[in-house]
Amino acid sequence: MPQSPEADPRFHDFVLMQAQNAGLFLGQIPSPQTGEKSVNLRAAKSVIDSLGMLKAKTAGNLTQNEEKLLDMALKNLLPLYKTTLNQSES
Repeated sequence: MPQSPEADPRFHDFVLMQAQNAGLFLGQIPSPQTGEKSVNLRAAKSVIDSLGMLKAKTAGNLTQNEEKLLDMALKNLLPLYKTTLNQSES
């Protein structure tokens, strides 16, 4: 019988931190240093791609809640990235 993955609280914190970083880079969160919002699409894409890689590399090794958290982060960030990218090209 396969062993169920164990929850790791660091995973939750890591995914939330990366999602927050992506939000910062997409201009959704003001910079803690300046209080200004700015967009860095290259950095945002890097964070989002890293979360996608994490999802692929951890498939089958996450708890249901961890998997749901990672899926939700990507589900929220990808459309936001595409919208921000389209706005920057206009």
